Amino acid sequence: TALCGSDLHLYEVLTMFLEPGDILGHEPMGIVEAVGSAVTHIAPGDRVVVPFNISCGSCFMCSRSLHSQCETTQVTAEGKGAALFGYTKLYGQVPGGQAEYLRVPQAHFGPIKVPDDGTPDERWLFLSDVLPTAWQAVEYANVPANGTVAVFGLGPIGQMAARIARHRGAGQVLGIDRVPERLSMAHRHGIIPIDATEGDVVTQLREYTA
Repeated sequence: TALCGSDLHLYEVLTMFLEPGDILGHEPMGIVEAVGSAVTHIAPGDRVVVPFNISCGSCFMCSRSLHSQCETTQVTAEGKGAALFGYTKLYGQVPGGQAEYLRVPQAHFGPIKVPDDGTPDERWLFLSDVLPTAWQAVEYANVPANGTVAVFGLGPIGQMAARIARHRGAGQVLGIDRVPERLSMAHRHGIIPIDATEGDVVTQLREYTA
């Protein structure tokens, strides 16, 4: 099973659609200042993480847990799925989290309340994108119990995907990258590091998998 942890191509595509005045930032977290009348699960003063995809929670796609394809917010002009925070006109041109205040469309469904118990924001911020994206990647990979999974690219998503694969019962997780610090981080968390600069990756994978 193979996963990819690189967002480089997506970044290059998105910058082609960037326009003056766009506000980026797709991993918001903060304190609620005000809510609309349809929002009942959070209130002013609550500490929240806001997932980067904007979904209504009740359309045909959302009712099937396909929130990234929400039919209420989908960007049909660009042939895309649900609108995203801070992702240029390619995904709806919705202002993102790099601002003093953030308006949250579909707030009756999206924001996730987290404990206001003094824990640092970094403890919860990954719920906005990195953790669920990596979790879903492992879900799609359908790694069998005690199976082997190879994660190509040990950036933020790749690191999380590797750890989640272990957490969910993979017997052997191989992490492939060419950056020493990334390989070292993965190794600290029980991932077998494979340096792509040291010979053919396929040959190395076969040595671990027979």
